[in-house]
Amino acid sequence: MNLDHPAGTRTWLRCLGLGLASLGLTISVASASSDPAETPAETPVDLPAELTSDPHYSIFNTERFPSASECAECHKQIYDEWRGSAHANAAISPMFHKFEQALNTLAVGTVGSFCVRCHIPVGTTLGESRWMPIWERNATSIEGITCVVCHRVDEFYGRVNGERRMLEGSIFSPIYGSIGPDLSGLADDENLNVAMEPGAEGTPMHSMAKRSDYLAKSEFCASCHQVSVHPGIKLEVVWEQYRDSPAFRDDVSCQDCHMSKEPGLPSGYAKAPRAIVNQVEVKPDSKHTDHSFVGPGTSIVHPGIFPHNPEAKKLATMREWMTFDWEAEWGSVKFEKKIASGEIEAPDFPEAWKDRSRRSDALRIVNDNRAILEKHMDRRLEIMERGSHLDGPFFESTPGIGRELALRYEVTNTCSGHNLPSGSLGAQPEIWMNVALIDPDGNNVWETGYTDSQGDMADLHSADVLEGRLPHDDQLFNLQSKFLTTNVKGTDREMYLPVNFDVDQIPFIRPGANPNTVMNHPPFVRMEQRSIPPLGVKAANYKIPASAFSKAGTYKLAVRMRSRAEPIYFMKFVGATEEMISRMNERMIDIHPYTVEFEVR
Repeated sequence: MNLDHPAGTRTWLRCLGLGLASLGLTISVASASSDPAETPAETPVDLPAELTSDPHYSIFNTERFPSASECAECHKQIYDEWRGSAHANAAISPMFHKFEQALNTLAVGTVGSFCVRCHIPVGTTLGESRWMPIWERNATSIEGITCVVCHRVDEFYGRVNGERRMLEGSIFSPIYGSIGPDLSGLADDENLNVAMEPGAEGTPMHSMAKRSDYLAKSEFCASCHQVSVHPGIKLEVVWEQYRDSPAFRDDVSCQDCHMSKEPGLPSGYAKAPRAIVNQVEVKPDSKHTDHSFVGPGTSIVHPGIFPHNPEAKKLATMREWMTFDWEAEWGSVKFEKKIASGEIEAPDFPEAWKDRSRRSDALRIVNDNRAILEKHMDRRLEIMERGSHLDGPFFESTPGIGRELALRYEVTNTCSGHNLPSGSLGAQPEIWMNVALIDPDGNNVWETGYTDSQGDMADLHSADVLEGRLPHDDQLFNLQSKFLTTNVKGTDREMYLPVNFDVDQIPFIRPGANPNTVMNHPPFVRMEQRSIPPLGVKAANYKIPASAFSKAGTYKLAVRMRSRAEPIYFMKFVGATEEMISRMNERMIDIHPYTVEFEVR
């Protein structure tokens, strides 16, 4: 069997070839090329007939990389944790695609496939073009950081700046895990009824599980979570922060917090079966690593498309799902009754959703997926509150009628492993403080950390501030780091991306002439980091003007930390739709909200 044919054609060739090979026929195909100008070459592909004798081949061996849905047959708990996670969202996120396209457009394509190497690693390995629509990609590519991305790696990579290779193979090929379970005897267990090689009867499974100590180490995460973009500016800095943290010195790994039984705490791991095969538990009291990978991110994808759901994929294509109006509750008893009674006029349903029973099935899937998303939202808030602490207010002067009041709050990063916030810098995530003073009559007489009509903080990026509709928030406490670029107009200023497109109308992203180590940053690009280091404390100092205290009585100070995965100004900059922006604002969370009362005389 010739396995050297192009990655872009392999999948459909195997499926088509199964039928042709059984007839003793061969097929010739054109080589796939990322350059449409290249002339395709002809490559013969012979599929021997013995492969077609295996009843499982067409299901489980048609891909170079098995889908997570195949692994779910025996690892359903892990699959359910993963399928709503940020890792599972990596390839399908519309915000990622908007950001990646904007960066490539500004840089006239010189960034190339850099971003998709981490976000769509299977697609990159298969040779899929970076501009390929997500709905046309290989099924495993769409899954982003899927099972094989971690469990088919047998080498140590370390800091390789967004690159790691996976071993190819069918569902029967060996996998790598941190505990390396012994699979001997499983094939002979009649209760399990498993098949470890093509042609064998039973539930297909990997033939071997090899122990990988590397998979359990923080270094494993570094290749995608310590990344510098082309000019040399650091975009992902979690690994560097971790290497300088108390957690590193105490030998606490990334996995110990992000895959533990309590998100954000190195509290040990839960117990669960290593697998459940044909309803039989295999080694039921084993270490269980939580694959939710809880963090500050959240999904804004259509809930029929994400979380990943095998039933959703059977019911409709991704493009069909994009036309299903779940917010109007198509398929619900209430909605359908209104149409039947004539209370509302039936919409012009797309062809895929003209059938009422199909709409009902779709809504059930959407509701199931939304329940998973809500669980992730709850755990997202849980990990953010565990990773921080808010104290105050501490008055530095005595409250009184007609007197200015100086006060402060103190924010502690209770995480020992990285800064608050961490992750991708320059754009996201956002964490800021919102404080409001309420007078004895219940009126809001002073506030900082307020948002504009779009949901942005009232800083220099706010459209309302720039257009004079809202005052600039001079006392804003914001932990979001910013890119600073040198521009034609004025000196350094905050920018959405580390691209000097004011200096050069065609800003090719290439390394500077001088080593970055000389300047400690690339030419014309710097980072203004405002985050709090591990176990560090940062004070938010405020001065409430005397005019706010116009009468005696009981005043209230309400405070909350607010967090959002993406700034709205950045979303607009990269061309996000209004629906995407609305979803992002809906996903904003409030951390440590509380109110204190005090008397003013």
